[in-house]
Amino acid sequence: MTNMPPSDPRSSERSALGFDEFIGILVAFTTIGAILFWSFSRKDSGLNLSGLPLPSSTTSPLSTPPPLVPAIGVGNLELPQSVAPPVIVESPGITSRPNGVTIAPVLPIIPVLPISPQVQAPAPPVVGTVVGEIPLVTPSAKKSTIPPPIAFTDVPENFWANRFINVLSSRRIIEGYKDYSFRPDQAVNRAEFAAILQKAFDKELAKNDLTFKDVASNYWANPAIDKSIKTGFLRGYPDQTFKPDQKIPRVQVLVALVSGLNLKSPASPSKVIGIYKDAKDIPKYAIDRIAAATANGLVVNYPDKDVFAPNKEATRAEVTAMVHQALVRAGRLQPIKSDNIVQVPR
Repeated sequence: MTNMPPSDPRSSERSALGFDEFIGILVAFTTIGAILFWSFSRKDSGLNLSGLPLPSSTTSPLSTPPPLVPAIGVGNLELPQSVAPPVIVESPGITSRPNGVTIAPVLPIIPVLPISPQVQAPAPPVVGTVVGEIPLVTPSAKKSTIPPPIAFTDVPENFWANRFINVLSSRRIIEGYKDYSFRPDQAVNRAEFAAILQKAFDKELAKNDLTFKDVASNYWANPAIDKSIKTGFLRGYPDQTFKPDQKIPRVQVLVALVSGLNLKSPASPSKVIGIYKDAKDIPKYAIDRIAAATANGLVVNYPDKDVFAPNKEATRAEVTAMVHQALVRAGRLQPIKSDNIVQVPR
């Protein structure tokens, strides 16, 4: 048997080392090939690896912020002297150098400028319009307000003189009694009629002063009687008496109103008063004035419009209606419709 020489241990070590080197070379070439392939594939996109700046551990100083622009319309208010932090946008293009160092692209710092408020320019005037000062409007004087009529307890809505009473009571020309009644059918005396005339008419007074034997200076109606005499509505009697407590007849009411308003008699007085069934009862001294009262719409008859009843005592309702018509004739009131107002046939 032949003895084989012992194997050289160094020869065994060289065989194992050659295999490892082979593996290393394979890995190296594979890596280099991958890098070259990646480099050539990125070449078309224009990426220059050598031109990229290297990251630095030192922080570059921020650029000086631009000066603040004062906001228009804010006054002396100043914006804070701070600048928003730089906005860094991440890029997907992270690359590695062959030595294994990863390089991230560094973008320049973009400062955020403060936003100044926008100033809205005034709208130009419309062509063709005149821009000038707006004239001030002076409020007109307040119109006098008429209070509501007095709600009398004894004057129903369907009463024939209700509308006449409402108009004069709202102006306080006539008033009622403490129990809120009006007593429309109650007769009126000469002193009461003088008081109504004083409230209804405002005429220039005559300068003559008359005194009556039966009217004391402290009599309640003395001022009204004095005014009714001076304005020409009423007269006294030849014996220098006024007879304030005497009930006044309808004919005297109309004679007083015609005299105070200075109404002229029509051309044919007898023909005018001929429309009344009782025209023969009208006193002769009053024919012209009753004709004038009829022609001017002052006569109000109830219940029969064709019956004048000259010597009948005038009631409060009748006096109210006739005074209302006299105020309409004087232009102080608006006319109202009533079937009891006498109209002269045309």
